[in-house]
Amino acid sequence: MPTRLRKVRKRRGSRTHGWGQIGQHRKTGAKGGRGMAGGHKHKWTKLLKTDYFGKNGFVPIERVHEKTASLITVSTMAEKAGDMVVNLAQAGYDKLLGGGRITKPVTVVVAKWSRRAEEKIKHAGGKLVKPDELVSA
Repeated sequence: MPTRLRKVRKRRGSRTHGWGQIGQHRKTGAKGGRGMAGGHKHKWTKLLKTDYFGKNGFVPIERVHEKTASLITVSTMAEKAGDMVVNLAQAGYDKLLGGGRITKPVTVVVAKWSRRAEEKIKHAGGKLVKPDELVSA
């Protein structure tokens, strides 16, 4: 129905807009219930005509969980092995974080690292190497 023909456009001073006494056309009696009431009963055909059913909405992103190691892990691995080369990639770690301290110059083989980890290792006299650089060298 066009807006110009609706009762609400006319009769702005009247309380009922031509729908008789107080209760008529006011709450949900004329609509068949509030909200989705009657969705499996008297409003079923209306539901079938709309795209109410089926999958829609957002697809959740896949979160990447990296296994991380801190500088404490590197220093303990270096002490146990007695070696100055620590291969975190071979141990199953993806990234090196800068938590903890390191005092010995150690070469660490890892795919990714944080800025703080890089600063601390270089300050101790060590270096960071990616696994693919180790193979080509």
